[in-house]
Amino acid sequence: MITARDAAVIAAQLGRAPRGLLAVAHRCPCGLPDVAETAPRLPDGSPFPTLYYLTCPRACAAVSTLEASGMMREMTARLCDGALRGRYESAHRDYLARRDAAARSAGVEPLPPGTQSAGGMPDRVKCLHALVAHELAAGDVNPFGREVLDAVGPWWQAGPCVSETVAETAPEAVPEASLEAAPETRS
Repeated sequence: MITARDAAVIAAQLGRAPRGLLAVAHRCPCGLPDVAETAPRLPDGSPFPTLYYLTCPRACAAVSTLEASGMMREMTARLCDGALRGRYESAHRDYLARRDAAARSAGVEPLPPGTQSAGGMPDRVKCLHALVAHELAAGDVNPFGREVLDAVGPWWQAGPCVSETVAETAPEAVPEASLEAAPETRS
């Protein structure tokens, strides 16, 4: 369940009303949501495979810097290491299981077998934001998500990314209908 306050904070973080929210999957040490969990299907029933979204703009900016540095190419090249590949494939299976559970919880049909998970899993590294969101939400399951978190350090030290005023006005900030609508991509 998502509260109106959390939905308003996520809206302020994203710069738009959130859609398809199921829960706050992780909270930043400052107490605000930093990962949102979304429904795996759009209202028309079409698949939407991304389950976890990194919402904190400070965390997103730090991760974007690493993406721009070419870290994804280097990580993909490292998948030739059998042990690392095995851990990444395990993270992929974890993501799929969590997404199926979220679909059941939301009362929608799970996505068909073979639907991609997120972040390029299990064959490549495509989106560090998705891998970080998975690692934060699931905890100690995604080796590349963990590496990125270690590399970005404590993005929250500057304080909350959204003012308390936003949180205090939450019930008015997000229309109730947006809590039931479908998710959209970060791009």
